[in-house]
Amino acid sequence: MAIAGLSSGKKFFLLLSALIFISALSLKSQVGSYKYFYRIYFKDKGSYTVDDFQPSQLISQRAIHRRLKAGIAFPDYSDLPVNRSYLSQIESIGFTLNNTSKWLNTGLFMTIGIEDISPLLNLPFVKDVKIVKRPLAKGSSTDKLSFSTDQALSPLYDNPVAMLNGTALHSSGYDGKGILIAILDGGFYFADLISSLAPLRNRGGIVATRDFVSGGSLVYSYHNHGTAVLSVLAGIAPDEIEGSAPGADYCLLRTEDTSSEFPVEEDFWAAGAEFADSLGADIISSSLGYYAFDDTTMSYKFSDMDGHTTFVTKAAEAAASKGILVVTSAGNERTNAWLRIIAPTDGDSVLSAGAVDGYNIISSFSSAGPSADGRIKPDNVAQGVSVPVQVSETSFTRANGTSFSCPLLSGICACALQAVPEALNMDIIQALHENGDTASVPDSLYGF
Repeated sequence: MAIAGLSSGKKFFLLLSALIFISALSLKSQVGSYKYFYRIYFKDKGSYTVDDFQPSQLISQRAIHRRLKAGIAFPDYSDLPVNRSYLSQIESIGFTLNNTSKWLNTGLFMTIGIEDISPLLNLPFVKDVKIVKRPLAKGSSTDKLSFSTDQALSPLYDNPVAMLNGTALHSSGYDGKGILIAILDGGFYFADLISSLAPLRNRGGIVATRDFVSGGSLVYSYHNHGTAVLSVLAGIAPDEIEGSAPGADYCLLRTEDTSSEFPVEEDFWAAGAEFADSLGADIISSSLGYYAFDDTTMSYKFSDMDGHTTFVTKAAEAAASKGILVVTSAGNERTNAWLRIIAPTDGDSVLSAGAVDGYNIISSFSSAGPSADGRIKPDNVAQGVSVPVQVSETSFTRANGTSFSCPLLSGICACALQAVPEALNMDIIQALHENGDTASVPDSLYGF
């Protein structure tokens, strides 16, 4: 592939990642029969130590390079896998492994029927157990990835990029080339067919795909939300769409189950982020967020949006600590009772994207900050009203939501990373803060 650091070792690291998630892959045809999901927190990683592994056994050369550039020690304790003996003992009780999070030291297990968790809590290495999905009627939050479209012709198709000074970057030859962006979403229906992504496909720019919800590598179904997001990033079509980073490479990761809304999707998100890290992704672009669930007893409170409480925010912060630039949508909640930002955009090291229209007026839906602990959120805004997207083979439309301001901002960040290769993730965030048009008076709608 065209990505530096992956050409010689890519097969090995894809195999390593496949082994890490082998349980999810082997269960592809069976996952739908499991109705209960349990997140099990472990006290430690047993006898595993950093000295037991070579760095190349845990992370790819590209990921190693990212950490070297940032002066981040590797590998560290969080890079160690979840203890295999712990997982086996839980499986022997009758729970089926779905995936693990080495960063947060958890295992996600499934059962067909409700099971007594007391045997789990009695295990000396288990810290806590939480049910993160159970059978329940669909709630109002189901298919939160649906988005409104229109056929407006104004402002011009290239305005979303031009508003962020992306035209100047592109004209100078900075289109994201050499940068690897991981998109975490709910599906990429038609992304293997739509016309504006033909240049990306033809040059082999989609370097990996993975489905963390159902298992396997097929992501070109389920939902078109990820397709729209990818078209905002990589789409090329004269007078129709100008991607914010058409020269970047991409891995497409399905982490969202649009058939229901439960905290288990935070576990899928964490697994996707760790997979992205294993491939050496420079940027995670995620137009997903969490606060309300079909089981309302599992829902978060706004006080949880403090940067260190929700599971998905902890995963996003862990990704940022590895040198990955994490860009997420602030949410579309300002016209709803919630009003505020959603996780993981509350993370201290996460770049939160709000939405303005094509004339730089804040959208009615863009979630408001600040975070629960008073930090400026969103960080920055981009066009999220009437953004050109493509979700069918040959026709184009325009879409609304912070789901689309997020990839616009992600793509411009990719171009900046290409232009300044020595820049770190937090350097990019700082530059956006300091150079935004409200940098001297940031607020809870526009951020910086």
